[in-house]
Amino acid sequence: MHIIDLHCDVLDKLTRLENSDFIQDERLQASFERLKKGNVKVQVFAIFIHPRIPQHLKFQEALRQVEAFYDKVLQVPDVIHITDWKQIDQLQEGQIGAVLSLEGLDAIGDDLEKLLVLLNAGVKLVGLTWNYENTVAYGALEDPKKGLKPFAKQVIQLLNERDIIVDVAHLNEQGFYDVLGIAKHLIASHSNSRALCDHTRNLTDGQLRALVAHGGRIHVVFYPPFIEEDSKNTTVEKLIEHIIFLKNIVGIENIGLGSDFDGIDLFVENLTNAEDYPNLIRELQNRLSEEEVELIAWKGFKNFVNQI
Repeated sequence: MHIIDLHCDVLDKLTRLENSDFIQDERLQASFERLKKGNVKVQVFAIFIHPRIPQHLKFQEALRQVEAFYDKVLQVPDVIHITDWKQIDQLQEGQIGAVLSLEGLDAIGDDLEKLLVLLNAGVKLVGLTWNYENTVAYGALEDPKKGLKPFAKQVIQLLNERDIIVDVAHLNEQGFYDVLGIAKHLIASHSNSRALCDHTRNLTDGQLRALVAHGGRIHVVFYPPFIEEDSKNTTVEKLIEHIIFLKNIVGIENIGLGSDFDGIDLFVENLTNAEDYPNLIRELQNRLSEEEVELIAWKGFKNFVNQI
């Protein structure tokens, strides 16, 4: 069964690791060979700027990761750059669609032109923050009562004009609710249920219902501390508990996958890289109908972007 995965941090690793090779580098959890073996049909590659990078160098770092996307990921003959969601339907057997996303707007400072550069490079999903404050909003690890900043209005207006999906995965709570009423397209690319695991990166039942009511959806993440509280390891069964719980809150058609491979160093048992995706699919097939598993694996997201 094909997979659409909404989040990995391969680009960050490709820029940091010596002699990195996207095709079969064993240091990558989502290398081309592993994606292929895991039946991943579309992979979203995040541009992630580490908070320790000085502000005046953050945009340069974003460009380095865009360069890695073009020079290392897209140079693989069977990797197709998705710049229009309709291209997913045109992928041939053996091809993998590659999508650029931006995990937080730290790199742009207060300069909308820098955001335009990244959108023109092919970015299709944009998170307003990572975990901490920037010029647009506040992150998931900060005061939940602080809302979007004035600059956010200009940013979201541009994203709406370009039909870019706004990713709420790393927003704080008030910022999350502020963005619902003004963004055209919404998604939580890699988050779980806070009712099952009380972590600020997860979404409450109220947030989940509000997200879907505004046309959005949630993609579950494979990081153990977001699956079980204070856990360094967990099981596929525990991850599926989140999926079953979310099914009852927002409906199976609004749930997808966002592994966070190459951005995590703790793993779900038997789900340590993209090659292991069949292990998850088999367990899902034991709990859900084939149609429901398809919706989670790829079809729900495909239905979502068909409306953009």
